[in-house]
Amino acid sequence: MSLRKLKPVTPGQRFRVVNGFDSLTTDKPEKSLLASKKRSGGRNSEGKMTMRYLGGGHKKRYRIIDFKRNKNGIPATVKSIEYDPNRTAFIALLAYADGEKRYIVAQQGLKIDQTVMSGEGATPDIGNTLTLSKIPLGTTISCIELKPGQGAVLARSAGAFAQLMARDGRYATIKLPSGETRLILATCMATIGVVSNSDHQLLVSGKAGRSRWLGRRPRTRAVVMNPVDHPMGGGEGKSSGGHPRSRNGIPAKGYKTRSKTKASNKHIIERRKK
Repeated sequence: MSLRKLKPVTPGQRFRVVNGFDSLTTDKPEKSLLASKKRSGGRNSEGKMTMRYLGGGHKKRYRIIDFKRNKNGIPATVKSIEYDPNRTAFIALLAYADGEKRYIVAQQGLKIDQTVMSGEGATPDIGNTLTLSKIPLGTTISCIELKPGQGAVLARSAGAFAQLMARDGRYATIKLPSGETRLILATCMATIGVVSNSDHQLLVSGKAGRSRWLGRRPRTRAVVMNPVDHPMGGGEGKSSGGHPRSRNGIPAKGYKTRSKTKASNKHIIERRKK
């Protein structure tokens, strides 16, 4: 992983920090694993704006990612590490022994020509996917399932990882990136290692136009709106706007919105840090 700080030849480049992309091996994706990706621009089927601050942006093609890793017992060779415009992490192209190709979320340290595997016979090495019941305690894991067979839903973004803390009966105890400690069925799958591109959080875009390329339009602050538009709007000059709250009046910054009767509450041992 490397970062490059650009010289201030223009105002937009002055503070810009970019990824060196030194771990990538190709810039041409596998055509058989591409799908079209349509943009709504925040409009519904009638053409009316239902989401603000969305629109524009560069055209993208979706890379079909294998989050389930369900080709058990078949070894695969890493053919390339690639950039994916749809996520912060890098992706790896796997070529399985039976001839099939699939993309996976790349783990940090994954190398070209490395062999990875999933299922019962896999060893707890970087890039391999096993059930939580087979992973040694204390191991750093990512791309974790919440339900068996569902596919990875936790710790999938750049630099994310969780830790396997303990096992007790049917459940394993996982410490998640947020700081939350929770129980997950030991039959769920997880991948060994930290998700790639951990330097993503250190990047600096440098200019507003870069957000526009990503499809993000300028966001109006609530405090500068009129009273009719937002609970925090109105007032003379730069007034504080009252208590921080959403457009619908729901308080922010500490107000708990999680249901007290949610079924999965019993699986949370320790809530995330505030």
